[in-house]
Amino acid sequence: MRVTPLPRLLISLLLAGVLLFLLAQWGGVGWRDFAAAIGRLDGASYALALLLHALIYAARSLRFALLIPLAERPAYGVALAISSAHNLASYVLPAKTGEASLIVYLKAYAGVSASSGVASLVVSRLFDLAVLCAWVAAAIAWVANDYEAVARLLPLVPLLLGGAMVLACMCLRPHWLSSLTTFFLARAGIGRRPFGQAILARLERVGAALRSTAGARTQVGCLALTVVQWAGVFAFYAVLARAAGLPESIGYAEAVFGSSLAVLFNLLPINGFAGFGTQEAGWKIGFVLLGVEPDLALATGFAVHLVQLANVVLFGVVAHLVLGLRRR
Repeated sequence: MRVTPLPRLLISLLLAGVLLFLLAQWGGVGWRDFAAAIGRLDGASYALALLLHALIYAARSLRFALLIPLAERPAYGVALAISSAHNLASYVLPAKTGEASLIVYLKAYAGVSASSGVASLVVSRLFDLAVLCAWVAAAIAWVANDYEAVARLLPLVPLLLGGAMVLACMCLRPHWLSSLTTFFLARAGIGRRPFGQAILARLERVGAALRSTAGARTQVGCLALTVVQWAGVFAFYAVLARAAGLPESIGYAEAVFGSSLAVLFNLLPINGFAGFGTQEAGWKIGFVLLGVEPDLALATGFAVHLVQLANVVLFGVVAHLVLGLRRR
C-alpha cells in the first residue's frame, strides 16, 4: 500500500518524538536542560554557524552541478536552489526517502534527465562516504592519546581508511555499480519480461551517465569540494557545540569525533523527522566518550540540532520560492 506524504510525515514526527523521549528518560535530562543549552547560544556564534552552513551548501551544490553532463548542466544559481530544496526534503522525510527529490527537482526545474540526476546523486554520496570515513579515522587517531575510551576504537582506523579507499575507487569508476547490477539482473532472467527489459534499459542509461562523471578533472574538483564541505560541517558543529555549553577542552578534533558519531547515526534508515533522536543518540555517545557529562552532551546535541533544522528550513523555503518564481 502506498503511503501518502502526510502520513509519512506524521510517522516521522512520532518516531522522532519517541526517540527523544527515550533518550531524555535514559539520560535524566529534562526540558529545562534543553532550554538552558538553547539559551546559551549567542548571536555571534549563530551568525558564524549560518555562514559556515551557507559555505557547505555552496560546495555541495557546485559538486552536484559538476557531476551532471555539460550538455545538461544547469546554471550554478539554479543548482544551488535545487540542492537547497532537496536538502530540506531529504532532511525532514524519514528513512532518507527525500533523497530522490533531487532527481525530481533537477528534471522539473532544469530539464536534467533522470539518469543524469541519479548519477549526480549516487556519485555525490560516494564522495561523502569516502571523505567521511577518512575524516573520522583521522579524528580517532588524533584524540586517542588523550582519551582512553577513544583509544579502544583505534582498531577501527585501518578499517575506516580501507573503506575510504574502496569508496574512492568507486568514485573513479562509478559505472561499475550499474554494470554489476545489470549483470546480476540479467543472470536472474529479469530481461525476459517487458518490465525487466525496461529496468535494464534504464540501468544502461544510468551507466552511461555515471561514465560521464569519471573524468579526472571532475573527480579532483569534486574531491576538493567534498573536503571543503565536510570541513565546514564539522566547523559548524564545533562552533555551536562550544556555544551551547560544552567545556573548553572540546576543540576542533574532539568536535569532529563527537559530531561524526551523530552524522553516522543519522545515516541509519530508521531516523525520524529531521533525524531527531538518532542524531542526539550519536552526539551523546560521541561526547560522553570524550568525558562530557551525559546530560550536558544530550542537551547540547538537541540545541545544535535545532539550529541546524532552522537553517535547513530557512535555506529550503527560500530555494522553493526561487524555484517557484523561475517556473513562472
